[in-house]
Amino acid sequence: MEVKLDNIDRKLLNIIQVMFPLSREPFSALGQQLDVSSEEVIHRIEKLKAEGIIRLIGPVLNARSIGYQTTLVAMKLTAERLNKAAQIISTHPGVSHCYERDNDFNFWFTLAMPVENDMEGELQRLDGLIKAEATLNLPAVKVFKIGAYFNIHEDDWSAPNSGTDHNSFTNKELRLSSTDRAVINELQQDLSLIEKPFDIMSMHLSMDIDKFISHCQSLLQCGVMRRFSASINHQGLGFKANAMACWKVPSEMVKTTGKKIAAFQEISHCYERRASPLWPYNLYAVMHAGTKEACASIADKVSSESGLDKNGFVLLFSTKEVKKTRVRYPV
Repeated sequence: MEVKLDNIDRKLLNIIQVMFPLSREPFSALGQQLDVSSEEVIHRIEKLKAEGIIRLIGPVLNARSIGYQTTLVAMKLTAERLNKAAQIISTHPGVSHCYERDNDFNFWFTLAMPVENDMEGELQRLDGLIKAEATLNLPAVKVFKIGAYFNIHEDDWSAPNSGTDHNSFTNKELRLSSTDRAVINELQQDLSLIEKPFDIMSMHLSMDIDKFISHCQSLLQCGVMRRFSASINHQGLGFKANAMACWKVPSEMVKTTGKKIAAFQEISHCYERRASPLWPYNLYAVMHAGTKEACASIADKVSSESGLDKNGFVLLFSTKEVKKTRVRYPV
């Protein structure tokens, strides 16, 4: 069911999707932008969480920079195996997103693990539990864009350059100090809805609050933290359909084409991924819209304007959301 929002709710959601203030009194800072009190901002966020629109408020971390590897996994399952697979994957701490999709490969999820762990071994273990007919391991080769943004306030398109295109972020593991690790571990929780939520975190670490906030900001600047923001339930806002388009693109065209696709506002994620003999596609884009027809129209537009064959791709619609959260990365 779509939730009714007033003008302030819409502006608030647009702001906190992009970047929630990393300041001592963040709700006061938001209130100044919206011309309301900090108490009203907190009340509105509480209401939006109760209605299932805001899932949580917290950091989005660059997994590679803190020593984690990630991949996209697709499984071909019989209808009888789907529920068992969902039970197994929904409790896996390394899985953030999992969807059933309308394809022979009908079960898709992301998986994150420390770089020193055996990803292939974990996939074999899961494959043995789930008993898939076939499994694809599709790690990203290059990220062109990452970060869903849902424009809720039509007169205020504030979709960030500062949150979606991550070519500037490092793909290398960074050397983290003990303070870095302590702050990262403490920060990975749903933010408390109180006037000074970061004070509690800094107290847990016996750290001066100004130093704590400064450290958070430095993690953002160096790319360890992609953003600190609200995770939004798009379906409750009218974005009922989401689809992943997969193209087979010659290797010499991938970089140019990926940048073109990433430039479309309608695209939230764009990756080059490793192909497979069972799955020859290497360029992926994710889109959200009100209807399946609108998603298909976006995919056709992207194909046409990026110089791709409009008939040479597959469009996989999500038929069920099994899991959507943010992985906790202990460091």
